[in-house]
Amino acid sequence: MTRLKSLTAQYRELQQRLEQGGGPDKVRRQHEQGKLTARERVAALLDQGAEWFEVGLLVACDQYDGQAPAAGVVTGLGRISGRPVVVVANDATVKAGSWWPETIRKILRAQEIAMRQRIPIVYLVDSAGVNLPYQSGVFPGQYGAARIFYYNSIMRHYLRVPQIAAVMGPCIAGGAYLPALSDVIFMVDGTSFMGLGGPNLVKGATGQVVDAESLGGARTHTSVSAVAHYRTRDDKDCLERIREYVSRLPRPGRPPPAAGGKPKRSPRDLYDLLPSDHRMSYDVRAVLECLLDGGTLDEFQAEVAPEMICGHGAIAGRPVALIANSRGVIKGKPGEPPKIGGIIYTESAEKVAYFIANADRERIPLLFVQDVSGFMVGTDAEHSGIIRAGARFVEAMATATVPKLVLTMNHASGAGYYAMAGQGFDPDFIVSWPTGRMGVMEGESAVQAVFGNGVAKAENAPAVEAMRADYERQLDARFAGARGFVDAILPPEDTRDVLAFLLETTTEFSGPHLGAFALPSAS
Repeated sequence: MTRLKSLTAQYRELQQRLEQGGGPDKVRRQHEQGKLTARERVAALLDQGAEWFEVGLLVACDQYDGQAPAAGVVTGLGRISGRPVVVVANDATVKAGSWWPETIRKILRAQEIAMRQRIPIVYLVDSAGVNLPYQSGVFPGQYGAARIFYYNSIMRHYLRVPQIAAVMGPCIAGGAYLPALSDVIFMVDGTSFMGLGGPNLVKGATGQVVDAESLGGARTHTSVSAVAHYRTRDDKDCLERIREYVSRLPRPGRPPPAAGGKPKRSPRDLYDLLPSDHRMSYDVRAVLECLLDGGTLDEFQAEVAPEMICGHGAIAGRPVALIANSRGVIKGKPGEPPKIGGIIYTESAEKVAYFIANADRERIPLLFVQDVSGFMVGTDAEHSGIIRAGARFVEAMATATVPKLVLTMNHASGAGYYAMAGQGFDPDFIVSWPTGRMGVMEGESAVQAVFGNGVAKAENAPAVEAMRADYERQLDARFAGARGFVDAILPPEDTRDVLAFLLETTTEFSGPHLGAFALPSAS
């Protein structure tokens, strides 16, 4: 079994476990309460058989002794009546849907997708509120829970992003502001509750004895307080009403893509194209033949700095300006030494910076295919102005206003990771194969940097091996997924279809794709 096949199998096993949420007993309890689970709700809400791109499935999977699968919230991108929408669904099978610190990060990421792409967002609320033992990571801070409500407000007041909230279980305390700051609120008879304090808190604070339904149930909020707008019979009725609501929202007209051809090679060939040793070379052009329509890439300056591939292609009829690292040893010009693929040199940085600027002027989305080990170092590199050329590369990428998508295939190391649209530069979407390795440098390089000539000394052996093991763990794509450094890990055969869906989604907003969102100019 190849390395890619083995790691993909491990990922699929982890995926299946995480999708079970709190487990069969908690699922059964949810059903006994007359409620669907979060994933059942998402499936009923979205178009049947259509794309579903889950964001942050692995977040927190290696924390809290495994008690917070998916951080207790399902977030992702799907379709309602054919149009892309973002969905946030509390998973009440995981600690009653309470908010962990990572839950906040996932909700904020989902909101940022809706804001960047100007697409509707649907909140399916079923949460007991803050997970109190971890309140210090939830409540305060610039990116604490308050930022959810800040994003709510920005979407309503400036961005005109439709926000639809369904209270399908408890919605307690400050969490009630999430639906209150949405455009419309749906509630479910008999199972939903919304209030700044539950019956027990009300009794303790005021001495008043009141049941949950009278205090903040669906009937109360749709007929007495008028906080909510629609009362529904049950979960299925609620989700169908939301589908109807979203379906009648106006949608900006976008020209359909050109007819897209099939890739030249089967996406399943990808399993055999990547070497078993991540340090070995391979033919990245063969990889691109599995992703691009017809396997066709119109290469830009093919004979200049060939260690960096730039060119134009299409995925499902949607044009992309593609930038990829070419692994292997690249023959140098006459009289010059060969170059190492995956390393960015001065000439290649200049080439890519120019290509990005052109794509931005032409309004063509950028696709970065990462297998980068960093920028070249040494006397020749420094004397050639590598720092200035690298800065031009980074600046061109950072300031490009077209959509940016990132696929990490293998290495994503050093400043090369930054230049190839690393997460800190707010790409629209960033995905990785199970073989992705994200870090400052590889483990052996780090060991050499720390221990130098002492690597072989017997007294250093335990520390050297511990450092190697630690780096190997942190360079695993699952480690990156668990911390939200990538939106999703993709099996290779799913990559082309997912990229096509994400490219379509980015066409919903023709304005600048910068930062978490770009405010419209004042009129």
